[in-house]
Amino acid sequence: MVTADDISWFKRQFGTQIQAALPGTPFDVDMIVAIACQETGYIWSVLRKKDLPIARVLALCVGDTIDFRGPGKGGRVAFPRNKEQLVAAPNGQAMFDIARKALVDMAAFIPGYKDAAANPKKFCHGFGVFQRDLQFFEVDPDYFLQRRYETFSDTLAQCLGELRRGLKTLHFESRTSLTDEDFAKVAIAYNTGGYKPAKGLKQGFFDGEKFYGERIFDYVTLSRSVETSHALATGRYVVIARGGLKLRGGPGTSFDSEKTLPAGTELTVVETDSHDPTWVRVDLEGDGLLDGYVFASFLAPAEQHAGGREDAPEPA
Repeated sequence: MVTADDISWFKRQFGTQIQAALPGTPFDVDMIVAIACQETGYIWSVLRKKDLPIARVLALCVGDTIDFRGPGKGGRVAFPRNKEQLVAAPNGQAMFDIARKALVDMAAFIPGYKDAAANPKKFCHGFGVFQRDLQFFEVDPDYFLQRRYETFSDTLAQCLGELRRGLKTLHFESRTSLTDEDFAKVAIAYNTGGYKPAKGLKQGFFDGEKFYGERIFDYVTLSRSVETSHALATGRYVVIARGGLKLRGGPGTSFDSEKTLPAGTELTVVETDSHDPTWVRVDLEGDGLLDGYVFASFLAPAEQHAGGREDAPEPA
């Protein structure tokens, strides 16, 4: 079970990236954290204590080894039913090899998967911190074949896309905010593809004690109790804004832009502005000289970086 300490760690690692992706949605950081807790918290809560690089933790967040599972998201029979159906699909053997290796690698750390890993026909069906299901391999094979689920911004984007579909299912598209209970309803649609009002939160996967909707509500409540600053720690980071990130003379858009740092630029965060933690002071050359300020939400720890992003633009 995920604890408050686990959530604190997760927020420190990914809080700024989540916050930057939320404008224009009715969601908040605690809601997204709740999805991560329910989907793969049992994995990353263990891995974070193994002194692994963040990139490795993200790569190992895979799961779900059940083959035939009945209707999947959207009510259709979930693909693939088994190894044979997966291998028969275009690029299916390559996908099986990835999914099989992902299971074996993850099971080395998570004992509950060791029996599945011992069966050579077993493989993972869920990929990424927010568990995008392999049924989407038919319509978006590159996401899986290129292992984009290992990049936090990519798996987050898929999560938000599914949650937006959940908003439509419940006719919440015009909402600018949600209660925690309403978010749990959206999460049920995220998990099952639909929502039945008569059942309330007792819907979605049942873990023997509670339903998916109930767990999400509990995790949102727990996450709200965890006070964690989104300020970046000092260290090496990389620019993840595909359009580049403006280096400014001070902590705010009122300061002139000295130049634009291309996506992939590595730099050192030296300090966070004491008045506005969304701005950090940086050293570009690693020579100890302070070069200016950048908007923190478009930086990611260098060790977890695997590509740029196209999300919300930097403040003008």
